[in-house]
Amino acid sequence: MINIGIIGFGKMGQIRAKAIQESALGKVISIFDPEPIDTCFHQAQSTEEIINNPHIHAVFICTPNFLNKPLTINCLDKGKHVFCEKPPAFTAKDVDDIRKSEQASQKVLMYGFNHRHHCSIQKMKSLIDSSEYGKVLWMRGRYGKSVDQAFYNNWRSKKELAGGGILIDQGIHMLDLFLYLGGQFDNVHATVSNLYWHLEVEDNVFAILKNSKTGMVASLHSTMTQWRHLFSIEIFLERGYMVLNGLKTSSNTYGDETLTIAKSRSTAPAATWEDERMETYHSDKSWAREINEFFKAIEENRPVHVGSSQDALNLMTVIDKIYASSNPDELPNLQKVDTIQAKKELTL
Repeated sequence: MINIGIIGFGKMGQIRAKAIQESALGKVISIFDPEPIDTCFHQAQSTEEIINNPHIHAVFICTPNFLNKPLTINCLDKGKHVFCEKPPAFTAKDVDDIRKSEQASQKVLMYGFNHRHHCSIQKMKSLIDSSEYGKVLWMRGRYGKSVDQAFYNNWRSKKELAGGGILIDQGIHMLDLFLYLGGQFDNVHATVSNLYWHLEVEDNVFAILKNSKTGMVASLHSTMTQWRHLFSIEIFLERGYMVLNGLKTSSNTYGDETLTIAKSRSTAPAATWEDERMETYHSDKSWAREINEFFKAIEENRPVHVGSSQDALNLMTVIDKIYASSNPDELPNLQKVDTIQAKKELTL
């Protein structure tokens, strides 16, 4: 039984605690959150109480983004295994710093790239790896949600706390799936803009990614001006295609998770749909799969297979390129948030 401490007990901390308890492989023995929490778990008075507890083997970090890097390094340096939510940090350089602590500690470090663990994504991955449909030619991903005026009061709307806007909040998952299903990208062109909300962080990202060696291209649109929630990823290969529309989530706002698979058709009428096979996934097993991968890596003393720090580095390298390729004049020059006061308020 692996004893767990959780830092940050909002929505994600509670989801992780439930998955840990249901796995029967770990036990939550202490949690910390700056806000009063009605919970059966022991509540620590500080992050240090969690990190320095000799009875805690692993720490789950479920905090606002700006705390992910320092808390991860602190936990690793104190000999704890770490599971951290996305984003791993603000930049690829930050992830490099984290990886130095990971290497020195020889502890397991895993990141919450949860979408990789959905059954539909696992099905797509297995078909791509089998080469039954040939190599990936191009991918298209759309991930959007709607927010309201309350978002102005959320830490996610403050660049110094979040690191970025919709790209690092939601688009990061789609980019991670591109890397997981298609491979690396070395050529990036993007527009990062505020089309509507005019906050410190972007509300829309349009990006074209290319692998110069293979010619594979991916198109991403990540947005918080999608007035109905939407998730869609399309993979077109030499001998077929896979289209996933919808995603089973705790909010149930992205519709049914339905995967369409078909072999390519090059003779008229190519646009008929009789040959398509559709699979709908009615339950979300991703949280359990993710927890099991983390615990197995600890028990077997092996590297993380899905959601490693190398995966995090690859992802943040692409995100750095997207932000760098966009015109900074497209984003408003607003007054910076008082980070010191924000840290006092969060006290994580």
